[in-house]
Amino acid sequence: MSLSTAADEDSAQEIHLPADIDWKMLDKSKFFFLGAALFSGVSATLYPVVVLKTRQQVCPAQSSCAKIAMSMLRREGFRGLYRGFGTSLTGTIPARALYMTALEVTKSNVGIATVRFGFPEPTAAAIANAVAGLSAAMAAQIVWTPIDVVSQRLMVQGGCTNQMEKNGKNPNASVSSNCKYRGGIDAFRKILSADGIRGLYRGFGMSILTYAPSNAVWWASYSVTQRLVWGGVGCYFCKKEENINENGSSVSSFRPDSKTVMAVQGLSAAMAGGVSALITMPLDTIKTRLQVLDGEGNDKRPPTIGQTVKNLVREGGWSACYRGLGPRWASMSMSATTMITTYEFLKRMSAKNQESLT
Repeated sequence: MSLSTAADEDSAQEIHLPADIDWKMLDKSKFFFLGAALFSGVSATLYPVVVLKTRQQVCPAQSSCAKIAMSMLRREGFRGLYRGFGTSLTGTIPARALYMTALEVTKSNVGIATVRFGFPEPTAAAIANAVAGLSAAMAAQIVWTPIDVVSQRLMVQGGCTNQMEKNGKNPNASVSSNCKYRGGIDAFRKILSADGIRGLYRGFGMSILTYAPSNAVWWASYSVTQRLVWGGVGCYFCKKEENINENGSSVSSFRPDSKTVMAVQGLSAAMAGGVSALITMPLDTIKTRLQVLDGEGNDKRPPTIGQTVKNLVREGGWSACYRGLGPRWASMSMSATTMITTYEFLKRMSAKNQESLT
């Protein structure tokens, strides 16, 4: 693939990027096996940030991320930052496989269709990425939602209750995990016994409303920002070659090395992650509370979306919908950077014909 970055009457500039790898070019067994190993490592690295974000969203008492982290380390030790990680990892592997399959199949098919409809290549790529992100998120939520419900309850178990008691506060809504689950399997059984299968899919609709547009925005933004970065500063970090075309004009060609390609991909992913986090933050806060908190009164029925929004506004105004924005922004930016560089590396490692990628 090549990008035209600048041109005048006598000269032009092109950046020659490594070839794109579509679904048909991948060795599927290697793709899924290596993907499970690589993304398990990524999940382990970023998991503590997710725990902090979740606790900050659930606690009625306003508290900074640093304060929550210090409190957790004092009371629970380093292990507290990995509450529910085993459950999360168990579900992440099949969910990632489902996500990557839907992503690549949709991207390949939609990309071909948009080009046939006459869209220019940059627009076709952005549309294909957005639709692929949307479909991948919807497919993966079938597995991810039950895992989220269980792992998030383990994450917040006892945390907010202890902090509110220390501050002398009695919240109207209680954290569902106060029953002290002994682990992921125990939590799964108790949720299933109390609420049935619907309990495991609590917040499924909000999960779709959160992650589907978030993924669509992220993948479309990534496609656009990557081209902007290459067109703006990418050529300054590439090896320059001067050639003469058929018309006798001078053509400057830039061939980036693998480190430059990875750096641009990482920067573009971080920028796209920040945009996506800011746009979808209120939906994520509402979704997390629906999955973790019980309702008011003796029946403890799950709160509705309307009740959840009212409680948030009552606790801290509309800005309460952005609780945990710092950790989520950091998490999504770091996750996006590590995910996309890992994902692109995975695709190259899994390509059937390595020689065709140069």
